[in-house]
Amino acid sequence: MNLYLRYFDRETLVRTVDEAIAFLSEIEEVEMNPVLEADIREYAASDVYYPKRYKVRPRIYFIIIKTEAETMQDFKDKKAVHATAVAASAAKPTAPVLVRLNEERPGWYEGMIDFKRVLLVPGTGKYQYRDTQFIANVKANSGMDCYNRIVDYLRERVDERSQFPSAKGKNFKFRYLGLAK
Repeated sequence: MNLYLRYFDRETLVRTVDEAIAFLSEIEEVEMNPVLEADIREYAASDVYYPKRYKVRPRIYFIIIKTEAETMQDFKDKKAVHATAVAASAAKPTAPVLVRLNEERPGWYEGMIDFKRVLLVPGTGKYQYRDTQFIANVKANSGMDCYNRIVDYLRERVDERSQFPSAKGKNFKFRYLGLAK
């Protein structure tokens, strides 16, 4: 793993942390100290692949980027993309919410919905919204059918002013339990 360092128009691609520290020590504005050196060594040894920036003074930084590029030209041409990050994103395709919601799969579903329920406050006689979670096992044909059955059930049993979230949002979750309960 190589390190790319840049401070304004000064840049380099180095193979070791010691070379990186030597490069930064040559820059007058960068005050190399044991804490900064230890942090750079820790970053280089970690599994983190996002760029790291270090403050030199207000609004002035130098950056360090881990790369697999062998030369500066390879780095500039972006030929050395981190292989494990690319493999991980290709190996784990995620289905969009709409596809999972509308996928026909008859059987039992566990649906969980977080909604705003209107309740009477006994002391004041006024109404207020309360966050309420409802979980149910439902026999349905799809995730969307599960959502519709839960909302229909709740609409008959709670105040009509209660607010239900979209099936596509983060406040509705479901999982397929199988054909038999």
